[in-house]
Amino acid sequence: MLNRRNFLKSGATAVAGSLILPTILQGCNGIKISEEMNSYLNHFQVSTELMQKVVSEAMKKGGHYADLYFEHKISNSLGLEDGKVNKANSNVDFGVGIRVLKDDQTGFAYSESVDEKSMINAAKMAANIANSPKEFKQADISEKLPANYYKIQKKWENVSVEDKIPFVQKINDKVFSLDENVSKVKAFLSDSSTYVLFYNSEGVLTYDYRPMVSFGVVCVMQKGDQIENSYSARSMRMGFEFLTETIVDELAKEAVGKTNILFDAIKPKAGEMPVVLGAGGSGILLHEAIGHTFEADFNRKGTSIFSNKLGKKVAEDFINIIDDGTLPNNRGAINIDDEGNEVQKTYLVKNGILNSYIHDRISAKHYGVEPTGNGRRESFRDVPLPRMRATYMENGPHTKEQLLENVKYGVYVDNFSNGQVNIGAGDFTFFVKSGYLIENGKLTDPIKDINIIGNGPQALADISMAANDYKTDPGTWSCGKDGQTVPVSLGLPSVLVKKLTVGGDS
Repeated sequence: MLNRRNFLKSGATAVAGSLILPTILQGCNGIKISEEMNSYLNHFQVSTELMQKVVSEAMKKGGHYADLYFEHKISNSLGLEDGKVNKANSNVDFGVGIRVLKDDQTGFAYSESVDEKSMINAAKMAANIANSPKEFKQADISEKLPANYYKIQKKWENVSVEDKIPFVQKINDKVFSLDENVSKVKAFLSDSSTYVLFYNSEGVLTYDYRPMVSFGVVCVMQKGDQIENSYSARSMRMGFEFLTETIVDELAKEAVGKTNILFDAIKPKAGEMPVVLGAGGSGILLHEAIGHTFEADFNRKGTSIFSNKLGKKVAEDFINIIDDGTLPNNRGAINIDDEGNEVQKTYLVKNGILNSYIHDRISAKHYGVEPTGNGRRESFRDVPLPRMRATYMENGPHTKEQLLENVKYGVYVDNFSNGQVNIGAGDFTFFVKSGYLIENGKLTDPIKDINIIGNGPQALADISMAANDYKTDPGTWSCGKDGQTVPVSLGLPSVLVKKLTVGGDS
């Protein structure tokens, strides 16, 4: 069993992914591996010979594919309430997941230890998905050098609690200084460093280092008897360099501004009307109501409304929807997916045509295409699924002003808080925290606390205009599916949807 103190020490010195050509070393059995890869093997204290032995055990009963997913995650969080940082938490998670595929069936087991006995036992359990024993010929090891979409300057595991506390305290003080009506502030800062090592029965050997930071603040304000609150946050794949005076100021001003506007907000009349989705955070509707219906497992099983529409027109010609894992330092970026595949920028809808589904290894084989780098899992305890990364729509040919000019009476929404979606059919209900009335082509009264109800595929088809003001929303978005949660990102230019149902005053 690996000594925990020594393991954590090795974790702090392991080298992150790099595109620089590495030094080549002799690995086990004379296999040539890079210095970078050698650091990850040492980090998890496994050898290529041991991984090959475990994979052979996993393939013994006739599976057609097997993989090993090693993970070590170090996470920390701070919380502030009542003017002081009074909550702190740290956690270390470590283990390996072993998966065996037999056609489209999956056998899976995991171990929180990476000694030979524990991994062999887990491999035997996963192997039981198959029942036709055959000889497995070990593939030659092929090291895959990952991309580096999140270059960092200082790792979080090298940052002390004392270094972080001042930033959390500063955001509290800044919010209170901006408006005398602020009555309460809550703030949080969380960070994590995740080391990943991957090997499969095809001989692919690769790794990744995944930093993450999330920083947010809730502002509560009171004017007379009226109390309002709003929230602002940022999340990026960055190191300690993320924390600056600038980010403190941005979050504080945004939270106070969002809260202040609610005091004068009204509710619009309920009914079916045009809706302008504001640039940035409105991409949550694109993600939830449309993006999930593009995930290949739902289409492979015939439960998605798009299961028979590949290659067909689903939107106006100017609509291009992308799922992208390559955006620098983006919360949804990954250097490799959790199946060891390269990530890419994937056009789901191109010029209004459904161009691609979101694929993992299983669905890609079913459709006879290459994986899109979307096989993702919450941790080593979970199997990978086809999941979104950063999902967004490209700029359109219009301006925001042109969108508004085409609306006699409707709503402009840009601050969503939660919602519900029927992924198969795409029916959705979203709760809108704030926005504006549109009257005779102009933004007028602020609005709050309304529901937007519709159908995702129909809403996509009903986008009649798209502006050239695209924004990525840098918030703390996470996506849940089959009990697993993964970090994602989203974005949108302002778009005009011909009609959606707005739940307001009767």
